[in-house]
Amino acid sequence: MKVEQLYTGCLAHGAYYIESNGEAAIIDPLREVEPYIQKAARNGATIKYVLETHFHADFVSGHLDLAKKTGATIVYGPTAQAAFDFYAAKDGELLQLGNVQIKVIHTPGHTMESTCYLLYNEAEQPYALFTGDTLFIGDVGRPDLAQKVKASLTQELLAAHLYDSLRNKIMTLPDDVIVYPAHGAGSACGKNMSKETFDTLGHQKQVNYALDPTLSKAAFIENLLHGLVAPPAYFPLNVLMNIQGYDSIDEVLQRGTHALTVNAFEAAANETEALILDTRAPEVFAQGFIPNSINIGIDGNFAPWVGTLIQDIKQPILIVADEGRAEEVITRLARVGYDYCIGYLEGGFDAWKAANKEVDYITSISVEAFEQAVSNIPSASILDVRKKSEFDSEHLLHANNLPLDFINERMAEIPMQVPTYVHCAGGYRSMIFISILKARGYNHLIDVQGGFKAIKAQTHLPVTEYVCPTTML
Repeated sequence: MKVEQLYTGCLAHGAYYIESNGEAAIIDPLREVEPYIQKAARNGATIKYVLETHFHADFVSGHLDLAKKTGATIVYGPTAQAAFDFYAAKDGELLQLGNVQIKVIHTPGHTMESTCYLLYNEAEQPYALFTGDTLFIGDVGRPDLAQKVKASLTQELLAAHLYDSLRNKIMTLPDDVIVYPAHGAGSACGKNMSKETFDTLGHQKQVNYALDPTLSKAAFIENLLHGLVAPPAYFPLNVLMNIQGYDSIDEVLQRGTHALTVNAFEAAANETEALILDTRAPEVFAQGFIPNSINIGIDGNFAPWVGTLIQDIKQPILIVADEGRAEEVITRLARVGYDYCIGYLEGGFDAWKAANKEVDYITSISVEAFEQAVSNIPSASILDVRKKSEFDSEHLLHANNLPLDFINERMAEIPMQVPTYVHCAGGYRSMIFISILKARGYNHLIDVQGGFKAIKAQTHLPVTEYVCPTTML
């Protein structure tokens, strides 16, 4: 028996490869399926099952392409309904895979069709539990996503189901069972996941608040719902793609990997409503870019930020990328359902500049220059675009918080004519923020290089830190 976790950091996503005696199962595959097919081929195995824990919200699964290319059976839990052929497994049903068995455990809560898969080893002992978004390391799945697709599934109702699923289906399993979740820290599918990507169930019973045996259902629901922020807008759209179907990744790549000359790229930008997405590093982007393009660097949390900030999932997109990385960009866009890339700039930004086309810039200053500027102007406008939790933890004394996540809703709060210094934690999000606003006519935003980390380490500017309130006895 072989079990491999295939972890993708930019999505904080774990897919799984299980193999026994020439048969393999893939759990929660990503959109691009060739790596799974190649892995099975190298091992001389046939992919028998594509096991889906639920209809994912944060990415488009590769179940349809994988089944089509390998003949594997797509398996969901007992209440799933979809527009394609799949096997709806019964709660408690055993699936044979080579010399081992996989038990289907229906665990409604994150969604109603959510299902865990319990792997038994050759000795018929429970070995590993693949929990999807039902149980994370240090957390559990948020119960408010399904409501975005079906209004009657309230978060309170789903939280109650999750409480029962955890106690009646999962906490009864042996402590030495390994927990393999679908996500880790950084995913928006939970509130406070651990950076660890697997653990034993016994340890989780000790440290995961949701598995506290003394926790009442009412207290569990209250804890689970407290502090939930709105999910990214693309989540319900990805759910629908996973339920209804989508174009093959091969078609998406063929459509997107279309090299455009500078003139053809310019014509496409002018004649269509395509968004120009520049995926170079933020510090490189600031030094020169095509006017009205926005920057989301490929080497950061690229796909989640695309899904959060580009509101139309069918938005036509033109790509500016570093040499040789266009296909990677298009693949990562497709992972979250952005399938309408119509081409990329051949030769990248260097070709654009060499053709003497118009170029725009963003003012980006060192933290030393920032300190001098705001020291001379005590009332200087400073925007901290980190998440509210980061800002509440510690921030510059006179900064205002406007998280990048909410830029589309809160744009009216940003001064257009006043010089405003913008920073995040390290410089990735601030450049996204400024590029979006620059494309909309905001020409007085100044990026602070290195963000809050550099400001705190290299300046003497006053920082306020969160102080936990004490209770008088």
